Amino acid sequence: MTERPLADNIAKLLERVRLGAEKSQRNSGDIRVLAVSKTRPASDIRAAYECGLRDFGESYLQEALPKISELTDLDIRWHFIGPIQSNKTRQIAEHFDWVHSVDRARVAKRLNDQRPLQMPALQVCLQVNISGEESKSGATVEELPALVREVLSLPRLCLRGLMAIPAATNDPEAQRRAFAQLRSSLEQLQLFAPGMDTLSMGMSGDLEAAIHEGATIVRTGSALFGARNR
Repeated sequence: MTERPLADNIAKLLERVRLGAEKSQRNSGDIRVLAVSKTRPASDIRAAYECGLRDFGESYLQEALPKISELTDLDIRWHFIGPIQSNKTRQIAEHFDWVHSVDRARVAKRLNDQRPLQMPALQVCLQVNISGEESKSGATVEELPALVREVLSLPRLCLRGLMAIPAATNDPEAQRRAFAQLRSSLEQLQLFAPGMDTLSMGMSGDLEAAIHEGATIVRTGSALFGARNR
């Protein structure tokens, strides 16, 4: 895509975040925009970086690795946001700064054991299936306390918070209820895991509702890059 429309899209998105934060009596500086760059070429990521974005999310490891290699001259924070297969954990641990989709102890243990010692601890969020959809990955709310305790015991991981992708709906009240449930879960977990400070929730279509309920990272692709390439 051309740089001018991308710059315009980024400006519009940042204004949405600012207005959403203002309406919710929050500081927009506390909300990080994560550009979902899956299916996008490295040239689009470079253009978005030149417009000021620093955080980029990828879901498909084999697609992400060449882009990460091509863009090593940029100080990008790479986030893995897709489902994690056990045979992919080594490369995820070696190439990403954040992982948002940890949903079981076995995967967390593999990421911990395979994180290179010379790299800082891998920042992780636990994915929660907040709407109970069979088609989606994620731990249940009931499974979270045990999973949190497991991850806290792993020295090469830094447990930051929770991530969820609620069932799609255009109803703002329904959107807020799902995000409020995730926020409540985080607050309960903070009683014994006070370092958890992140709610990765909200995408292009529902980021205002997510911001209202406390999102600290919003993941957006189509609002930045347009309809996804497939």
